[in-house]
Amino acid sequence: MADEMTRYDTPEPFRISVPDQRLDDLDERLRRWKAPAGIDNAGWDYGTDPQFLRELVDHWRHAYDWRKLEDEINGFPNYLVDIGPQRIHFIREPGTIVRGAPPPIPLLITHGWPGSVVEFLHVIDKLAHPERHGGDALDAFDVVVPSLPGYGWSAPPVRADGTVGPIGPRAIAGLWHRLMVEALNYRRPYVAQGGDWGSTVSAWLAFDHPATKDKEDVETGCRALHLNMMALRPGIDLNTAELADDERAWLAAAREGREQKTAYQRIQSTKPQTLGVGLADSPVGLAAWIAEKFHGWSDCKGDPRTRFTMDRLLDNIMVYWLTGTAGTATWLYRGVVEEKSLSLPPGKRVEVPTAYAAFPADLSPPPPPAWVERAFNLRRYTTMPAGGHFAAMEEPDLWVADIRDFVRPLRFGAAND
Repeated sequence: MADEMTRYDTPEPFRISVPDQRLDDLDERLRRWKAPAGIDNAGWDYGTDPQFLRELVDHWRHAYDWRKLEDEINGFPNYLVDIGPQRIHFIREPGTIVRGAPPPIPLLITHGWPGSVVEFLHVIDKLAHPERHGGDALDAFDVVVPSLPGYGWSAPPVRADGTVGPIGPRAIAGLWHRLMVEALNYRRPYVAQGGDWGSTVSAWLAFDHPATKDKEDVETGCRALHLNMMALRPGIDLNTAELADDERAWLAAAREGREQKTAYQRIQSTKPQTLGVGLADSPVGLAAWIAEKFHGWSDCKGDPRTRFTMDRLLDNIMVYWLTGTAGTATWLYRGVVEEKSLSLPPGKRVEVPTAYAAFPADLSPPPPPAWVERAFNLRRYTTMPAGGHFAAMEEPDLWVADIRDFVRPLRFGAAND
């Protein structure tokens, strides 16, 4: 990794190169792992299925190849840059330029937890170079995929006072805007896309930094927003707001599953430092913590292997393990509480044109259009036939097509009504 004492005011090319000693240490930890006592016939009902975990560890020890993922990530242009005191890692793949057509629109894609840039490796080229995949080059994007602060190869989050500690999604949105306009010097508007934390960061980005023209008549900022999850709440009082029947039904369904599916949020938003000790010390503990979410939040019908290969599950886990960010990644759950950025201000909404892709098997059931409209200027709502929380991994073709179809009119100045 590059020398962290050196400041990068402009993007610095970066290559991932994990020392062999780190891989040897992991192999020794996996070899010494002892499975705890399990509940008979429990499956996934009490957490990660012990049998699945044993198979995952066995694959990890005897079949998994980290260097393959390293080469895959390094196959794209990677960079480090310092935005104020915050070091950010990002991938940027410039899109195909078509002579006589508008330049590719910048597309800023933000992952969440327990994801990483791994979620998008297989779709970056499709988005940047559609003509290589049976598409039209006019649909090309300049693709920018950063690692959230505290995740992957980005440094731990830095607070406004310069100390290391949790920050919230609204602060990250400000970093992202500076990344696009200052570090990458985009003199044209960009599109923001996200699910999980990425949806909240992207929403605040659209709220705080909508596309505007400067004194030189140059337009920069967020032009459009595409979401496959809605975590940011409307600025309303549920006790007094008049809700439609489908909104009431959705709220009831969301609350019903919350107790079983969100226990992780309580520990990560209250005592992330305690949890981080275990996650940073035990690779199998980390794998169990993350694999459970890929099971419970995906459209896998009870078996994660129907949606993700063992290699891809481990790719994502390895990013957390080898960068030592399993602990700092959970800080965002505390950061959003301290920042008080779970809801929009009362009476306000995101006015940037917004599309919502509703994948049925998400962590929480997708909200109805009426609820989305309370918080966003909703121009497109797509009910997807399959897929869950990790939409770009589970249903890449549906995910890519929905982004393209939404953004296409914007390329030529249409309002996308």
